Amino acid sequence: MNRRLPAEWEPQSAIQFTFPHQNSDWADVLDIVTPCFVEAIEIVSRYEKVLVVCADSTLVKSLLKNANQQNLILVEIPSNDTWARDHGGITIFENKKPIILDFVFNGWGLKFAADKDNLITRQLLEKGIFKNTVIQHGGMVLEGGAIESDGHGTLLTTTQCMLSPNRNPHLSQVEIEEKLKSLFGLERVLWLQHGHLLGDDTDAHIDTLARFCNENTIAYVQCNDINDEHYEALQKMQQELQTFRQLNGVPYNLVPLPMPSAIYANAGYRLPATYANFLIINQAVLVPTYNVPEDAQALAQLTNCFPNRTVIGIDCSPLILQHGSLHCVTMQYPVGIL
Repeated sequence: MNRRLPAEWEPQSAIQFTFPHQNSDWADVLDIVTPCFVEAIEIVSRYEKVLVVCADSTLVKSLLKNANQQNLILVEIPSNDTWARDHGGITIFENKKPIILDFVFNGWGLKFAADKDNLITRQLLEKGIFKNTVIQHGGMVLEGGAIESDGHGTLLTTTQCMLSPNRNPHLSQVEIEEKLKSLFGLERVLWLQHGHLLGDDTDAHIDTLARFCNENTIAYVQCNDINDEHYEALQKMQQELQTFRQLNGVPYNLVPLPMPSAIYANAGYRLPATYANFLIINQAVLVPTYNVPEDAQALAQLTNCFPNRTVIGIDCSPLILQHGSLHCVTMQYPVGIL
C-alpha cells in the first residue's frame, strides 16, 4: 500500500472543534471556557472552514456572530467532551486519495467516559460531512495528540503514552511500531522515552512536548530551572532529541520553547501549560498563551519557525483547567476531505 500520513502544515480543508456544553466536564466553568472556543473558531474561520460538532447548533451559531459565516459547518452530535484532537479521525493518503482512519478512543486509557466521543467520526460520515471520503477502522486505540508526522515517513511519539497498559496491552512496542508503519506508510518511528507535564491526563502526548515545524525542525518544551519539578525529565528529553537524526543523517534543527511559569488549579495541583500545543492552519499558526511572562518569548520563537505564516496568540488559560490546550481541542482535515 502506498500510504502517507500528511504533516499538519500541508493545505487543509477544515479544522474540527467539538464545542463545550453543560453535560461535559466544562459545566462548572462553561462561562469561562466558551469565549476561548469562540475566539479560536472565529480566528480559524478567517483562514479556512471550521467544522463544529455541538449539542445545540442554534446556540453556537449565535455565539459565533463574528466568524466568517461562509466557513462555518455546525453539526449536532452528542459528545462526552471537547478534545477533538483525540476523538477526531486521522487522515492519511493512499495512492494520493484521502482515507480517514477512525481509531478507538477510550478516554486516554479508560480514565474518562468516551462512549459518545468514540462515535463522532462515524456520525459525521453518516451526515455526509466527509463527502465521498472512505473511512476505515484503525484497529487499535490511538489519539491524534499521541503522534507527530513530518509528512515524509517519520513519526514522533512517546513510549509513556503508546505503551500505557490501558490502551493496547496486547501489543508490544515492536508490534505497535509495525502497526503504525503499516497504517501510516512510515519508514520509521522516533520514540521519546522521557518528558511529561504535571497535571496531564494523556500520559505524555507528544503534542504537549515536541512538534515538527517542518521536515527538519522540531520545537520542544525546554526546562532550565533546576528547581522546577519538570527539570530532570525535560532535560533527558532534550538530550534524546539531540540524538535524533533526519533520514539523511543530519541532526534536527531544535527550537526550544520556554516552560511557562507555574500555573495552579484551585485545588493546588499544577496545570499542564505548554507552548508546544500550537495549531498550524492555512497561512497561520495559533499559539496558546497563559498570561505569563514567557508568552512573548514563545510567540517570538514560533514566529521564527514559521516565517511565511501569521503567528497569533490565543489566551488558553481556561483550557488548561481541564488539562489540555489549543491543539488538543482541534483536528485538521487535509484538502479533499470536506
